[in-house]
Amino acid sequence: MLKLLFLSTPVGPLGSGVGGGVELTLFNLAKEMNRRGHQVKIVAPQYSSLPNITCQEIPGVWQDMVQNSTRDAPIILLQNSVLANMWNFAKEVENDYDLIVNFAFDWLPLYLTPFFKRTIAHLISMGSTTNAIDSMIHQVAKSFPYTIGIHTQEQAKTFPFLENFYILGNGIDISLYEFCDNPSNDFSWIGRISPEKGLEDAILAAKDANVKLKVFGKIQDIEYWKNIQADYSNADFQYEGFFSTEKLQEKIRTSKAILVTPKWVEAFGNVIIESLACGVPVIAYKRGGPAALVKHGETGFLVTPDSVNELVYAINNIGEINRERCRHQAEINYSLQVLGDRFEKWMLMLNKINKSK
Repeated sequence: MLKLLFLSTPVGPLGSGVGGGVELTLFNLAKEMNRRGHQVKIVAPQYSSLPNITCQEIPGVWQDMVQNSTRDAPIILLQNSVLANMWNFAKEVENDYDLIVNFAFDWLPLYLTPFFKRTIAHLISMGSTTNAIDSMIHQVAKSFPYTIGIHTQEQAKTFPFLENFYILGNGIDISLYEFCDNPSNDFSWIGRISPEKGLEDAILAAKDANVKLKVFGKIQDIEYWKNIQADYSNADFQYEGFFSTEKLQEKIRTSKAILVTPKWVEAFGNVIIESLACGVPVIAYKRGGPAALVKHGETGFLVTPDSVNELVYAINNIGEINRERCRHQAEINYSLQVLGDRFEKWMLMLNKINKSK
């Protein structure tokens, strides 16, 4: 069995919601690897909270998020950076572990890879964002084949140079999501509330289709949210809040469907598989990860990116979708068992390479 050191995203404490889908992925993988008999320790920013998982909390200043960075954005390492402090800790204890897994979408862990004795696996959580990070991903993939893990082929396409990578998909604990075959007439939108998530398109579509929209998620960009409220004050939408997995599934499972309207290329889309697990169909832009997750006409609809008119058409025809098919797709393709099988195979392969050094 393997001793694994997981290094979290440095943008905020685990459990805060700031890290978005990375938080859920990290927790699910740690839980599943522990269940399989491996030993997992997580290194994360101070004040992190994960139930029943060993976590080394590291103090320091959180790293800025890169989602809205320009292509030529410089590398920024803050004074007393929690990211640097986390990797200093990893360097001190690396001999105690078989493998190190990086969950941070950041330049520094990629740059540090050659300076560690232990193999570092990088689970890349986003598509191409900045030239500097692209360059480091390219270097690591070339020098350390198959240490770059990604979620979908659609994500990989944003890195045209990428070779020798490993596709992991993603997964959730299906048992935590209760199937609902008797939905309300309300629709939902779930995600970090920030410009790249495109909430305004969902609000416009719901308004034009004359349906109510419930909004769930962490308010990350307060000014963006204030503008949304001011610009669409005559639309029928309501902010419900940010919830844990258990509470979220209780609230979204009665939705008629969820709307997924990203303005950028999503690597995967955890909210999609969470919704499918509840039997909730998904209406999503055919862009990035969602295009690989939604079966058009079977578990929801894929529409032309940025087309509010097509969103409206899909909303009006959502009754065609069988909710049992949605649940079945989640059970077959996105369970923790499926994710664990892929991840474990990747880890065992890298550990074999590690031992051959």
